[in-house]
Amino acid sequence: MNNALVGVMGGSGLYEMEALEDVQEWQVETPFGPPSDAIMTGRVDGVAVAFLARHGRGHRLIPSEIPYRANVFALKTLGVRYLISLSAVGSLRQDLRPLDMVLPDQFIDLTRRRESTFFGTDAVAHVSMAQPVCAQLADVLARAVVVAGLPQEQRLHRGGTYVCIEGPQFSTMAESHWYRSMGASVIGMTNMPEAKLAREAQMAYASLAMVTDYDCWNPREPHVTSDFAIANLMKNAGHAQHIARAAVLLLGAERPASDAHAALATALVSRREHLQGAVRERVESLLA
Repeated sequence: MNNALVGVMGGSGLYEMEALEDVQEWQVETPFGPPSDAIMTGRVDGVAVAFLARHGRGHRLIPSEIPYRANVFALKTLGVRYLISLSAVGSLRQDLRPLDMVLPDQFIDLTRRRESTFFGTDAVAHVSMAQPVCAQLADVLARAVVVAGLPQEQRLHRGGTYVCIEGPQFSTMAESHWYRSMGASVIGMTNMPEAKLAREAQMAYASLAMVTDYDCWNPREPHVTSDFAIANLMKNAGHAQHIARAAVLLLGAERPASDAHAALATALVSRREHLQGAVRERVESLLA
């Protein structure tokens, strides 16, 4: 299968897509090694979808071990044009409560140990990351939340800044207050360099961030722990499944144009005719 329209990246606690039918499992090799796990392809209400568990099934990989380049490149080779990221986050604002959902539109990348580009080694490109999230895809996700419905006590927040830290440790209190001083809204460990790589692969990208905790800045709330965060995430997992399904249906019907789909048109510095061998194959795959 090489024609999946929509890719869904499942985060912590989301290791499969329940609505996926006619499922096939693919072990995809890339120039950057194997992805986190086998990619599951199939159809959701007739729309071709590829699902990948970001941490691997059974949650085997810490954030720094995730093969981000392999993950995104593999989805690209399967034809994905819209990449939906499902992610657990901590809240850095009082109004973003645990179990709320957020559609961030900006990122601050504080990671240090991750390869964040497909380029280098005889091929150069500089994509714009001024608007790292596809507004059209984020709008589809917002409408999908309405279609799927949320319990009355939960809310969807549009916009905000996601600060991505290296992990796997949670923040110190000083760091948590520092992130708040930056104007960040939520904190996570996985959306970077995922969003950068999706842009280089000319995929529309948007993240549905599920709030599990208040990190450790809030004196009136318990400090985040893994068991606390996962417990809240599992409460939202069913809603995330319904939202992803509704989004896939909308994308299949509308197929919105995205600036991301032509991100390399003005970003590729190297002349294509000068590229050779494996480098040329890699770049042509991104341009496809």
